Amino acid sequence: MNTVAIVDYGMCNLDSVARAVEECGGEAIVTDQSRDLETANRIILPGVGAFPDAMRNIRQRSLDKVLYKQVIEKQIPFLGICLGMQLLANKGFEVEEVEGLGFIPGEVHRLEQAGEDSRIPHVGWNEVHPLSDSPLFRGIAPGRDFYFVHSYHLCPRDESNVIARTPYAGGFVSAVQSGLVFGVQFHPEKSQKAGFQVLKNFLAI
Repeated sequence: MNTVAIVDYGMCNLDSVARAVEECGGEAIVTDQSRDLETANRIILPGVGAFPDAMRNIRQRSLDKVLYKQVIEKQIPFLGICLGMQLLANKGFEVEEVEGLGFIPGEVHRLEQAGEDSRIPHVGWNEVHPLSDSPLFRGIAPGRDFYFVHSYHLCPRDESNVIARTPYAGGFVSAVQSGLVFGVQFHPEKSQKAGFQVLKNFLAI
């Protein structure tokens, strides 16, 4: 069984993510301890809240250093969810300019409203269209709906890191990948069958 460390940096209730991981066959450990991240064979970084607050909390706990060691140097499979995906970028521009983890080259910017049908924040179900044969979307039909809650989005520098897009607010990147580093803008733990399939796929990588 895969041991999945769910990173707790003090900003959101992580019970729903932990329960979803358990239901998908993983052993979930919610933690802010380096030793747990060092022994896990999968890492999930969830996120709700503002980019600057999240990075401040992560750095205060020195979690950025252990995440770099495990994810970049040791190549432990990693999944960022919602704000957790945005934190993969080099920089975020929510409230103020702040450096992110830098795992996926790019920047995080506010969604721009495109007509009355694209209100910001983007809250609710919307289509996700995979653009590659990434293992994260194995067994998931193009255009399946997933659940979103966000006002900002990651703009990768390299198009090769984009593995899915969503046709809202002029279109935005809804999933990224670089090696074994994955990020999804939607909440798989709140996206019913399709979301659980994403988690199962992540556990199988």
